[in-house]
Amino acid sequence: MFSYYLQLGLRSLRRNPMLTALMVMAIGFGVAASMTTYSVFRATARDPIPQKSSVLFNTQLDAFGPENIEKGEPAGALTYKDATALFRAHKAKRQTIIYPVSVSVIPDDPARLPSREAAYAAGSDFFPMFDVPFIQGGGWTTDDDEKHASVAVITKSTNDKLFNGAPSVGRQINLDGRLFRITGVIEDWAPQPLFFDVWNTGGFDEGASVYIPFTRAVDLQMSTNGNNNCVAEPAEGWANYLQSECIWLSLWSELPTKADVDAYRDYVAGYAAEQQRAGRFRWAPNVRVRDVVDWLDAEHVVPPESQVSLVVSLGFLVICLVNTVGLLLAKFMRRAPEIGVRRALGASRRDIYAQFLIEAGTIGVAGGILGLLLTGLGVLGVGLVFPEEIARLATLDPVLILLTLVVAIVASVVAAFYPTWRAAQVQPAWQLKSN
Repeated sequence: MFSYYLQLGLRSLRRNPMLTALMVMAIGFGVAASMTTYSVFRATARDPIPQKSSVLFNTQLDAFGPENIEKGEPAGALTYKDATALFRAHKAKRQTIIYPVSVSVIPDDPARLPSREAAYAAGSDFFPMFDVPFIQGGGWTTDDDEKHASVAVITKSTNDKLFNGAPSVGRQINLDGRLFRITGVIEDWAPQPLFFDVWNTGGFDEGASVYIPFTRAVDLQMSTNGNNNCVAEPAEGWANYLQSECIWLSLWSELPTKADVDAYRDYVAGYAAEQQRAGRFRWAPNVRVRDVVDWLDAEHVVPPESQVSLVVSLGFLVICLVNTVGLLLAKFMRRAPEIGVRRALGASRRDIYAQFLIEAGTIGVAGGILGLLLTGLGVLGVGLVFPEEIARLATLDPVLILLTLVVAIVASVVAAFYPTWRAAQVQPAWQLKSN
């Protein structure tokens, strides 16, 4: 019976092409608007490291005082004194201090010009903590951290540019006129949102090309290429800067169990209380230890405009569906004589439901195809509304294609329920008598 009802539905749609076109356009435009904005919301609200997001924690500690922070929320970064003190306590399974730097990569070929590249200074635990994908070698060791070794990890694109994609582990890379030994090559890796550096990027960035040890970067007095907030201007000199109350470092910890989290949070609070007793802080301890998802939520990484546009587009879809309900009601009720004859010949209300819902489903398929084309155009035009670093994340992948078709079909079938119910209530005797 499905194929029979499908044939009836297609025949009915061909009988009223203008009405059919209006319904298909209503479904298509409504679905396209909602799916385009959903593609942006999905990209910005996703869990960037789902396999480990519940065991990775960012540390916040108020070093500015309640009068210098908003809504009692500590800043998203730490001072050098606090970050290194908490790191050296080794209260977590793994820990890493991170900050962005900028380096000049100088090719061995003198005919090629140097290029300025984004880089990160981090600890050796950075790579296993964040499941960084290696294609050659691996990260440097804890011993390299302690010895302040001149080692580096580079990305695949950097390796292709400098070494034409050849194995480069053990070779040297010239950064700012200094040689660093390459220990590994990773994929062009930049999870979105860039959760470990929200403080500097806002959550969306293309990532870095080079990674070097934090200890070596500090030795070389490499200043941060990101935010640097100070309550008071530090005295001149690198040593004075490191001992100042300027915040510029992120500290991430891997804490596998709840007991580990509680113990670490207590330790950070105790550290802050100790600083208060020592006279450095004049306020009560104010600390936060948040996992990846909570951290992204606290930092409001999802752009407000993506949330607003999603709500508006869903409202537009609802309006389109209401219009579709009206069109279907008019279409179905015009066929009351046909329905009366079918009922008189033995068709049940269930048969009427099946016939008209299948017909609505065919409208949904056509609307879904139109919506898919419009969604593709919408994704290409997202850059006209959203910043480039966010717009590039919106993609028309197989999941979005399937979701667009499913939403269109389900929406059209849902919109058809009331018109179909009205059609199923047609009384055969009245129709036969009046006709």
